[in-house]
Amino acid sequence: MLADRYGLELSTTSVEARDAYAEATDKILSANAGVEASLAVAIEADAEFAVAHAAEARQHQKVGRPKEARAAAQLASELAVGATRREQQHVEIISRMVNGKVPEALKLTHEHVAEFPLDALALAPSCGVFGSIGFSGRIDREAELLALLEPLAPHYGNDWWFQTVYAFALLETGDWAKGRDLAEQSLAQYRANPNAAHTLTHALYESGADQDILEFLAGWMPEMDRDGLLHCHLSWHFAMAVMTDGDLERARQIVLGNCLPGVTSGPAINAFSDSASFLWRSELAGAPRDIETWNRLSEAKGELFRRPIVFVDAHVGLIHAALGQTAEMQACIIELRELGESGRLPAGSTAAELTGAYDAFGREAWGEAVDVLEPMMGEVVRIGGSRAQRDLVTNTLLAAYVNDGRGDKAAAFLAAVHDRQPSHAVVGLN
Repeated sequence: MLADRYGLELSTTSVEARDAYAEATDKILSANAGVEASLAVAIEADAEFAVAHAAEARQHQKVGRPKEARAAAQLASELAVGATRREQQHVEIISRMVNGKVPEALKLTHEHVAEFPLDALALAPSCGVFGSIGFSGRIDREAELLALLEPLAPHYGNDWWFQTVYAFALLETGDWAKGRDLAEQSLAQYRANPNAAHTLTHALYESGADQDILEFLAGWMPEMDRDGLLHCHLSWHFAMAVMTDGDLERARQIVLGNCLPGVTSGPAINAFSDSASFLWRSELAGAPRDIETWNRLSEAKGELFRRPIVFVDAHVGLIHAALGQTAEMQACIIELRELGESGRLPAGSTAAELTGAYDAFGREAWGEAVDVLEPMMGEVVRIGGSRAQRDLVTNTLLAAYVNDGRGDKAAAFLAAVHDRQPSHAVVGLN
């Protein structure tokens, strides 16, 4: 019997296919480049290797190739008929994910990991801020992910991948000290691990350790392949730390060279949201408006996203506000509200409300922006993304307070936060 890296039986008799699949598994779980090449070797060695085709389907989905993802998932499902029950369920989870049946995929994942806790590639799509739980639109999604992972910890022991995803779930629920410890343990085992580097960066951010972020990423990023899934996003983190340190122009150049759509080979959702978020947050920190780059993002949005994605949609209003696109802004708000009210966006009308706040901020209607943002701060978690990413909204509210002459309200808002202490680069904020 041949087994995967977690000891689970694989329905292949080809050692070459198994070894290439194990190599691909490590690349997937660490977010390293070269996944497609390793899977191609596995499939060439055994064209009927169902879980390898399922892994290919999920990889297609992550990099924005939905048609190819569905085709690979269909083939995996056909081939899985002769595989083990564990592999059949594994393939079904991935098939549901790539075919838009995300709640059904999550339901099966819960059942599956209760029986097969070490099926990491079946569990992975539920993890992280862009996973099936992260994009569920539920207010309690952070605690929900932690509740999924905690019972599995004894099964994984000191596995470097599980340490990474468990650490992220911990720090997103306020335990950034334990999250940092686990991320550092993971990196100590496997340094060339972008997922662990990303998690450690978040842990440092949550604790306000901005200089530690600069030092860590300055030393670690040169080792990373630009084609890795997280290269764009880690570059964004680096730029944010540089910006917080006061070098706004250097931060901008990092984003221009590593994050913009068309510049990075990373997922479009990261390229678009990270670039838009950086431009807005850099303005809050005192940078001049970069009209040329805002225009590039405006053009890219229509090319990259044909269907609603709430995390993307929650950033589109930034472009309209920055470019003074009044008609487009109002049309965007109406569309997002209709999508939310019809149930087509899992976060409901949250994206529409956020867009309205950006509209008010762009018009320098500070009080109006505050009035929209204050009551929805507890709802923002529904759009997905991490706490660090959602500080886009927090910083906008803080800037609106300051610009409206209510610095005391900004101070009171920050004083009420007890489970994290990130820096907030906002002009005029003491």
